Amino acid sequence: MAQQESIIKLKGKIGDLTFYETKDGYQARQAKGVNPQRIATEPNYQRTRENNAEFATGAAAAKRLRDTLRPMILLTYDPKMPARLFSRVMRVVKADSVGDRGERQVLPGNLGLLGQFGFNVAASLANTLFVVPECTVDREAGIVSLDIPSLVPSLTIAAPKGATHFQFNFGAAVIDFETEGEGNGSALSMAESETGLLKAETFAGTTLTATIPAESELPLFVLFGISFYQEVNTKQYPLNNGAYNPIDILRIDVV
Repeated sequence: MAQQESIIKLKGKIGDLTFYETKDGYQARQAKGVNPQRIATEPNYQRTRENNAEFATGAAAAKRLRDTLRPMILLTYDPKMPARLFSRVMRVVKADSVGDRGERQVLPGNLGLLGQFGFNVAASLANTLFVVPECTVDREAGIVSLDIPSLVPSLTIAAPKGATHFQFNFGAAVIDFETEGEGNGSALSMAESETGLLKAETFAGTTLTATIPAESELPLFVLFGISFYQEVNTKQYPLNNGAYNPIDILRIDVV
């Protein structure tokens, strides 16, 4: 490792040399790595090319999910969610038992591996809501409905400290993992309940409905979660920017 002795202190890169500052002064080192051309062409790097190809497939599929579901995801907060989602999507890619290595894809039959994925690792739906809603899918009509039974909030909702109200959030999305550009058929529909008072004796049952393209054969993702609010002077504010809100993939339906 070279050390700079010049009165001119450099930081950054010049060619394959990197200049940087440490507690011992300014130093320089030569960048290491394999020439990209070798990775792209030499037989010794065939496995690397295969891994890179499947990495790209998984990254594109995870991004498609995030982009389509973004309005639902924004109801919660987890900065590490993209990495967790990508890791789960890679399980789907590797579960492809048809494609050759390096050509495995996100197949509808393997999407069940994404089931129950939570978009907020700090707040799981299973540990927050202790009733089970019933989901009904009518692909022909393009209607997805969720029946939430009547409940006693104090007994069935584990609310975070400071919360005074809650709201149920529901979303149904068809995801097109194959088509790129403007022709992509991915779409999200959302619905939400009225806000409920956590101290109320009961919360009346309700049915939330979302619409998807009629007769769609694309994979269907159903999301469900809870948002918490704090009331101050008759106004309700999201509690801690959604950090306590669970949003989970409740169901995945494939044709």
